[in-house]
Formats: sequence, C-alpha cells, structure tokens
Amino acid sequence: MDARHPYTAKSLVDAQDMHRTVMSGFRGWVEDGAPDARAQMGVLSTWSVDLKAGALVLVVQSKVPGDWAAIPRGALTDKPHVITVDRTLRAGDSFTFRTVVNPTHNRPTGPPAPDRPRGKRTAHTRPDHVKTWFVRRLQPPGQPRQTPDGLTRIGATTEEQSLAVRMLPTITSPGPHKGLRIVRAEIRGTLTVTDPAALVDTMTHGIGHARAYSCGLLLTR
Repeated sequence: MDARHPYTAKSLVDAQDMHRTVMSGFRGWVEDGAPDARAQMGVLSTWSVDLKAGALVLVVQSKVPGDWAAIPRGALTDKPHVITVDRTLRAGDSFTFRTVVNPTHNRPTGPPAPDRPRGKRTAHTRPDHVKTWFVRRLQPPGQPRQTPDGLTRIGATTEEQSLAVRMLPTITSPGPHKGLRIVRAEIRGTLTVTDPAALVDTMTHGIGHARAYSCGLLLTR
C-alpha cells in the first residue's frame, strides 16, 4: 500500500483505524457488532512500513476469504496477493520465523493473598525481558503443551541465542480510544517443530495479546 495516501497514513497513526482496515476485508461473515468477530474468522495481521520508499506491507491471515474491494484503488501500489496455506508440519522440521508481539506480564497490585487477583497487565519494554517472555513459550521435545503455571507453549523450540529482538514503536489511538497503547516487539529466529498440532494451533490463533491490533501472527519460511 502507498504509505503516503491519506487512507493508509491514517491507519499508520491510529491503531483502531488499522484494525478497521484489516477487518474491512471480512464484512458479512458474522453479524455486525459481534464481540468476537475477529476470533470467529481467525483474522490475524501484521504490517511493516518503509518510510523512505513510502510503502506499507500488510499481511492478513484468516479462515475465510477476504475481499479488499473497499480499499481505495489509489491506496494500493499493487493488487492484493492471495495464497492458500496448505502445509504439513512434522516434528523435527526447521524454519525461520518472524513475529510481532505484545509481550505482557501480570504485575501484582497488592500484598500476597490466596484470593488476590492476577494483577495489572503490564508490557515488557526491554529486549532481554521480551526474549525471556518468548523463551517461556518454547516447547522442548517431550514437554506438554501447558507449563506448570498454565502458560500455553507454541509447539516448537530453538536455541535462545538464535533469537533477535527489536522493540518497535508503541501504537496508539486518538479520540474515543485515547487510552489505547500497544507496546510491540519484533522477534526473529529459527524454530524446530516439537509438537506439530500445537504449532498449527499457534499459527492459527496467534501468540500473546493485542491480536486485534496486528500482534501475534507467526510468519514462517
């Protein structure tokens, strides 16, 4: 997409508008206003921008076909490229990956107590903490899908030193969504499949929070 076009430029400065741009391709599949519309249609997305070239690359994954006719023709630098993913994963397969995540943890808000709530969700802002956040979700061979403390693993593992983490600009939204702030980090590296079914589930449903705001999609090659 043309990053200089007003339609695209608005999405770059408003996370809620980027969400609307993504969801505009899936009108009619579920009832308007359904609170879990994105999850029902399996919509995940990620984007990157080259400001020097004035180009935005938006990648959208879904369970149902998208229709991008609503996007103004002038906002596109090329026709949307659509592919059907049909791939069999096997234990031991290796590939490179990229993902943009919203890495958060629950920070206690009071003294320890058996019935204390989980705490306030807080974002990690340091690359080393983000790496630890991701490593906790790796699934070494023979390990179950859930960690002892209930964390869901991703069905693959890697050497920690192979991971590259880069903090990305925080995305926000003005107006009625003024309080929205999504901390983002990009993680790149290699993965080896240990639990094919778990990895398929991860690739289908995403990793972490803020999946409505272009976080959590696992891209592999």
